[in-house]
Amino acid sequence: MSAIGKRGVTGAVEVKSMGLEGDEQADLTVHGGLSKAVYAYPAEHYPFWQTVRAQAQVSLWSEALAPGFMGENLTLTGVLESEVFIGDVLRFAHCELAVSEPRYPCFKFNAVMGFKQASQLMAANAWCGFYLAVRVPGSLNAGESFELLPGPREVGITELFRARMARQRI
Repeated sequence: MSAIGKRGVTGAVEVKSMGLEGDEQADLTVHGGLSKAVYAYPAEHYPFWQTVRAQAQVSLWSEALAPGFMGENLTLTGVLESEVFIGDVLRFAHCELAVSEPRYPCFKFNAVMGFKQASQLMAANAWCGFYLAVRVPGSLNAGESFELLPGPREVGITELFRARMARQRI
């Protein structure tokens, strides 16, 4: 079972301490929980993945990848992994989400992307997205803007991701 294939929604979505209303995590050993309530992925990476899927000529490669395809339940524009740190806060109009850790690719990512090198490409680019803990519950709307509030700025998402991926290759 996998919950990686997400679909966009319209209207307000309730944000609770364990995640978004109507969204579920299938494997709670690696996804979900208080520190991984929401998975955010930058929209800026989608053109790359679209191109790579086309080059690999995977099934349905010519169809545009919709937000949520990467498994995220929050597609963001304007903030990349290299710009966020553990403890940073994304303040939306009606909720606040705190950056907690990078997402690490698993075998399901390769399956969804349609080619076995997908996880390797995610690791090479450090385009992992990041998990968020719900600091202030409330609601979110598609297209809603947010403010990035800096936390302690000690541990960056990209640096943490690269360090763990380097350890796994040894």
